[in-house]
Amino acid sequence: MNKILLPVLIFAGLGIVTGLILAIASKLLRITRDPRIDEIIDCLPGANCGGCGYAGCASLAEAIVKGEAKPTACPSTDDVTKIGEIMGVKVEKQRKMVAHVLCSGAFDTAKRRFHYQDITDCHAAEVLGGGDKHCAAGCIGLGSCVEKCVYGALSIVNGVAVADRDKCRSCGVCVDICPKGIIRMIPYDRHYFVRCASPEKGKTVRMQCEAGCISCRLCEKSCPIGAITLTDGKIAVIDYEKCTGCGTCVSKCPRGIIQV
Repeated sequence: MNKILLPVLIFAGLGIVTGLILAIASKLLRITRDPRIDEIIDCLPGANCGGCGYAGCASLAEAIVKGEAKPTACPSTDDVTKIGEIMGVKVEKQRKMVAHVLCSGAFDTAKRRFHYQDITDCHAAEVLGGGDKHCAAGCIGLGSCVEKCVYGALSIVNGVAVADRDKCRSCGVCVDICPKGIIRMIPYDRHYFVRCASPEKGKTVRMQCEAGCISCRLCEKSCPIGAITLTDGKIAVIDYEKCTGCGTCVSKCPRGIIQV
């Protein structure tokens, strides 16, 4: 009986001693976590979208507490003022922005050079011929932006990416992922945007797309406050700091690409 009991007691004793050592070590070597990190995490969307430039919301929260990132670093949160309060600084609420795709080149309007087979990524298509449309600035429509949007704010409609302004959280990931660079962030409280970013002259655009901007300047000439101009004489761009939303440009555009 003693031959069985003695080893059991020895192992039990070793277990107790090891447990005590680990308990003491955990106390002595414990790293105190700043409670502000968890408070800031609760203010962030938790989507880990990467729009802030960090790997995830927890990483951003730690960076804010360390002073490596600003309290306004997350473009998707509505609690930026609360984050400022946690950090003891005054932060103004950021203007809400939403993504818009500057292209109207749908299947029934944009002329195509060819059709891809077994290519399902916009970047691959860009490398292999620059996309199937004659317009070099046209949306490729294979949905790389849709795949990357963790908020489900983007979809492909008739061959063109379309953003849902009510689902968009302003992270800007789609802006970075688009190989054509035609996704822009505009203020949420502004309701007009030009769905074309072609740098070509009007004559060329007419041959490439039935819905492209032809640089006719009617929008520019009709705007009563000069809020819309043609960059380099080709691309119509709205100045949202000036725009009052009168809608004159919408009614004057012969191609119907200035939309609400």
